[in-house]
Amino acid sequence: MTTKVAGATSPSAPASTKARRKNAAAPVAIVSAGPGDPDLLTVRAVTLLKEADFILADSWVVPVAELYAGADTRIAQAVDADGNALEHAECARLVIDAAREGLRTVRLLGGDPVVDGSIVHEAAALKRAKVMFEIAPGVSEVTAVPAYAGFGLVGGRVRSFRVVDAHDPELPWTELVHSRMTIVFLNGADRSADIAGRLLKAGADPRAQVAVTRRGTTVDQRTVTGALEDIGGLAKNSRTAGPGLMVVGDVVGQRERLDWFEVKSLFGWRILIPRTQETGGPLLPLLRLHGAVPLEVPTISVEPPRTPQQMDRALHGLVGGRYEWIAFTSVNAVRAIREKLAQYGLDARSFAGLKVAAVGEQTVEALLEFGVRPDLVPGQDQSTAGLLAEWPPYDELTDPINRVFLPRADIATDSLAAGLAELGWEVEDITAYRTVRAAPPHAEVREAIKTGGFDAVVFTSSSTVRNLVGIAGKPHHSTIVACIGPQTARTAEEHGLRVDVLATVTTPQGLVEALAEYGEELRHASLEAGEDSWRPSRRRVPPRRK
Repeated sequence: MTTKVAGATSPSAPASTKARRKNAAAPVAIVSAGPGDPDLLTVRAVTLLKEADFILADSWVVPVAELYAGADTRIAQAVDADGNALEHAECARLVIDAAREGLRTVRLLGGDPVVDGSIVHEAAALKRAKVMFEIAPGVSEVTAVPAYAGFGLVGGRVRSFRVVDAHDPELPWTELVHSRMTIVFLNGADRSADIAGRLLKAGADPRAQVAVTRRGTTVDQRTVTGALEDIGGLAKNSRTAGPGLMVVGDVVGQRERLDWFEVKSLFGWRILIPRTQETGGPLLPLLRLHGAVPLEVPTISVEPPRTPQQMDRALHGLVGGRYEWIAFTSVNAVRAIREKLAQYGLDARSFAGLKVAAVGEQTVEALLEFGVRPDLVPGQDQSTAGLLAEWPPYDELTDPINRVFLPRADIATDSLAAGLAELGWEVEDITAYRTVRAAPPHAEVREAIKTGGFDAVVFTSSSTVRNLVGIAGKPHHSTIVACIGPQTARTAEEHGLRVDVLATVTTPQGLVEALAEYGEELRHASLEAGEDSWRPSRRRVPPRRK
């Protein structure tokens, strides 16, 4: 598990590490974390972070270090006891001490240290100390941020670009007035009005196009565009702050055709995923693909049944050929059977001669991982109703046994068992696991749920609805409620929630696609109304009534 090391103290290597690297300083890598998006790290950077014993990271890229570091890696922020950034000399000292302790060390720098020059000081100190090091350059904010903002740096009659530091007191302003050159101002976002004034004074065209982008390549990215004479006021009225790039040139006009990042249907949306203790599976990457910021909150804890004798008898029957079918309606059911078989020293071979039915992509994946390929899976409607629609009726001429083993949760509905009985099957409905409420989430998460801090909440089962309301209360009336299927939607309405989005295809992908379509509708409505955001958490609406 990654451990944060507060302050600026040198780490100590474990005894085994010291012995392994006795009399030799371990290698050091100076790594660029890139412009902000963790996915933009180079392959080499990721490898170095995974192999590191110790990482000294700039404070704003600690999450990147935590994402890629190994389980035993120690991470320290490059700040002093008061939280102020350390000088390069102090950072170099910590890195050198760590290397001499025998630790494979990574100095993780935010942004592009090659462009801003921060790499020079620390690399020179390592050279003087005769510590072997390598440099892993990264994606530069100079090219990445404009790309994410929807334009390049050259094109049309613009054939070159120039990068300058907005903090440079000796900038040659008259040289920066050039209609066929793009000017990139590092750290220019918060000085856009002053930069615009100086360029205009130097003779720049007042109608020259400008883009100011903050928090580039992240889901918090915001780009303001306009004419040079107006950009100061536009940036101020956008109510955004923080460092970023300012780009001046005709290339900003490409944004009308190439903007792709900030127009994603769920861009910047904070989306709550109530789930079991296990991972939310495909929901996370699917939501991120649409620009969302998903947060999982455990609402259900899965525990063994209070009386395991039923499961024991059912397992004996499974191995002894008592059943014609076994039906799985959840990943937890697969896991419960798998764990029970393991207790008896059995494996997937116990399913030989048994027909297997499954509902849900994750359930199917769990079975395949166990080595079992289902014989019956519903098509688009991944629900018990969809499974019943395709389940064959019992035929005494072709079916040697009429029993179905149905391992489920203690709170599962009886619709599947009743439907199978109508088809002529004898169903043994066995409690394979219990679902109980998890502990309440952190106070700040509960507060965000109640006050509209989340833009949407996605429910993947009735139990997640009941348990979220039970441990954290009802979501705020401005929060979009999305449900995976009709049963889940009914449960949400029974708890006083208004369902805004109902997936027509009852799969995680279908749920996310339905929510994305809804977000796209809100985006177009906001554009037509002249609003600058289509996020529900930023567009307060009156309480909704059913």
